[in-house]
Amino acid sequence: MPNERVLSEKKAIVEALTERFQGASAGVFVDYRGITVAEDTALRRELVQNEVEYSVVKNTLTRFALDKVGLAGLDEVLHGTTSLATSAGDPIAPIRIVNDYSKKLGDRFNIKAAFMDGKILSAAEIEEIAALPGKDALYAKVLGTMLAPITSLAVCLGQILEQKGGSVESAEPAAEEAPAAE
Repeated sequence: MPNERVLSEKKAIVEALTERFQGASAGVFVDYRGITVAEDTALRRELVQNEVEYSVVKNTLTRFALDKVGLAGLDEVLHGTTSLATSAGDPIAPIRIVNDYSKKLGDRFNIKAAFMDGKILSAAEIEEIAALPGKDALYAKVLGTMLAPITSLAVCLGQILEQKGGSVESAEPAAEEAPAAE
């Protein structure tokens, strides 16, 4: 029977993992067997740059935390070496980064399972999500789409002004020199 101190430490770890799962928009479980320290360092550096939390986890304690948050379907992947990448912000980042490393490192770094917004993802869904650009790239795409009509209108108005014999530069001072109506 474990002593009280060890038991309380394990309970604290389970509680921390439970909070991590509850706050995560997405997460990936990985079998990291066989990667080198340099490869692990490069992976961790990229994950930190994308605000993804990554750590090695104990299978039994993780199983207890998953049961608490309702992701008990992931229990079957919790064997062997297991690490966990989670993100509270960008849900695509951990899946995309870990999937890229999985392809680069081959059999030495394999995705066991992934979840997003409380749903366990299939292998096909993981591949689809990994192919998506990051949150910032998606925001840029949406913003570009929203600005396209305004930009086209400005170009059109500039061309009309030039056809009428004026220019954008000469139109601005003329507006400033006009007397103010009193």
